Amino acid sequence: MTQLTLSMLRGACDEDATGGAIVLDTALEPVGGGGTPVNPAIYSGGRYQHDKRWEGSNAAEPTSVIIIDNVPSQANRLEAALEATADQTGTPRLILDLTGEDFAHLPPHLPRRLSSLRWPHRNGDAYLRDALVDGSSFVKSPIGRSIINATTDAAAALVAWFPQSLLYGFWQSHLGSNRTQAKHARAWVSEIVGWKPASGGEPDELTRTLGVKGDPYNIQDTSKVDFDDADLLGSGWKLIEGEKSVSKGGKKAGAISNIGHGQVPADSGLAPVSFQRVSQRATLSFPQLRRVHLGDGFSDDQDVAARTVIAALGLHAHQTAFGRPFALRSGTDLLPADKTSRLDSTDVAIGNAASLLQEALEAARSLNVPTDGWGADPVILTPNKSLTDAIRATWPDLDSVGQ
Repeated sequence: MTQLTLSMLRGACDEDATGGAIVLDTALEPVGGGGTPVNPAIYSGGRYQHDKRWEGSNAAEPTSVIIIDNVPSQANRLEAALEATADQTGTPRLILDLTGEDFAHLPPHLPRRLSSLRWPHRNGDAYLRDALVDGSSFVKSPIGRSIINATTDAAAALVAWFPQSLLYGFWQSHLGSNRTQAKHARAWVSEIVGWKPASGGEPDELTRTLGVKGDPYNIQDTSKVDFDDADLLGSGWKLIEGEKSVSKGGKKAGAISNIGHGQVPADSGLAPVSFQRVSQRATLSFPQLRRVHLGDGFSDDQDVAARTVIAALGLHAHQTAFGRPFALRSGTDLLPADKTSRLDSTDVAIGNAASLLQEALEAARSLNVPTDGWGADPVILTPNKSLTDAIRATWPDLDSVGQ
């Protein structure tokens, strides 16, 4: 097996290269062992994502599968891995800071500092549009304007500040219909698939038997109560003596079970699924990556060096997120059992992707590729008044009500 080198990666990113992709195939096992049921992602309507796939070119018929973790979800996990290692790699970040007095009341599960590596729409995100830097609109600052005006053909600002956008795609669609609508398809595609579900894969077969949440005091779960569902801690609740709850839409309206007391039947839902095998395939498309250019005034060599940084960043994210046992969601903990990787038809060993990224970054800097945000302190942003009002309206200061 050939060790993947910076030279090989750079060659695949060259303007005249004919390389297609790096493909990473991983056989995964539940931590409990092969065949242990896991929980695929559930989508609107209470359904798993069912599909049929050809297991190979010689297969007689397609195989039923369920997508355990789809492409957008995998991208979010890869960006979380970049966030976790940003101090180590110097990956650029902008931080939306909510530590000010306006947000002191926010519940503890909400992040007070939201990194651009976790923004839903990357450089096209409304958080960026509605942010301030030093009290002024960030998108009117030199850095902010360069980011929102970036395109695939003029991507210098994204290489410098939002490199993940060139891996996982972006669509600048939050500036108004008369302004830029630039978009870039993802170069990195990854998903986790469960093959041959034991149930046969039919949605109606995958239901969970109703269970009961116990209550040591066996409080009557039909008792009717009056309560404020938005703030049980502050406003409390009151038992309405002599009245029973009524059923509406299959649920007990006003029942004490709605506030956590009594023996409550667990909601029916989709059951965990046992699969014959679970696999992950990740691909880095060089044709897509070769569409990236820094813009006017930059050379082909600088374009290639920038693409090489992006490619190495993708490999580092994948290795960080999925190179060891990982948890997707409750009941879905997986470990890599067997891995193969290839650059087109050549089997390659990835080695230390973080070191490869640093090599690529040093080579890019030697050619004066824009790397302003790499290794720099994060740019600290704050919400503008409209965004502040929206956040406070969503999460009001309940403890100040009535004071």
